[in-house]
Amino acid sequence: QVQLVESGGASVQAGGSLRLSCAASGAKASRNCMAWFRQVPGKEREGVAGIDLNGNPTYADSVKGRFTISQDNGKNTLYLQMNSLKPEDTAMYYCAAEVCFGPNPPWLLLPKYTFWGQGTQVTVS
Repeated sequence: QVQLVESGGASVQAGGSLRLSCAASGAKASRNCMAWFRQVPGKEREGVAGIDLNGNPTYADSVKGRFTISQDNGKNTLYLQMNSLKPEDTAMYYCAAEVCFGPNPPWLLLPKYTFWGQGTQVTVS
């Protein structure tokens, strides 16, 4: 079991920045690929950014150049630095983790993860 707890969501003006954090705990957290997803009511959960076992990031086209995913050295905390925020970035943001065995798995930005956090709300106006 992996427990994930997100924090850092807030209401900000367009053009502003936020940094989301996801604290991971539980068994074998270091063997997990991790990712950030977002969801607005009535829409499917969307992959925003993921990071594989080697620390290689993958981004959705909609956030490339604006968002940066990273982890601390112990892989206990996942971050999402969000810059140049737009109103369309408004969503509930979720952290997710899944055991993975190689670099750049094709499902990295697909909502096929086993472990999820409870979400943190980001509102951009």
